[in-house]
Amino acid sequence: MGCIMMRVISAMVKIGLASLITGAVLSALNLSAAELLAEIGLTPDRVLAALQEGAAWAIPNIVLGSLVIVPIWFVTYLLRPPRN
Repeated sequence: MGCIMMRVISAMVKIGLASLITGAVLSALNLSAAELLAEIGLTPDRVLAALQEGAAWAIPNIVLGSLVIVPIWFVTYLLRPPRN
């Protein structure tokens, strides 16, 4: 399980560094997020509204699903044979 966690952390660090470098290059080219969004027909307000709508949909579904998944996982964890 530790190996998987290290891979996830490694991937997150790589994505963060790639985003930082890309942002620095775009900033050096005098490009902003608002300008890039305007090029594809979006505004920062519309993006924020879409993120809020997505969260408003996702969070209740995550909670509802966890009400089923977490007890099943817990029972499975308790009934699993002991490791060496």
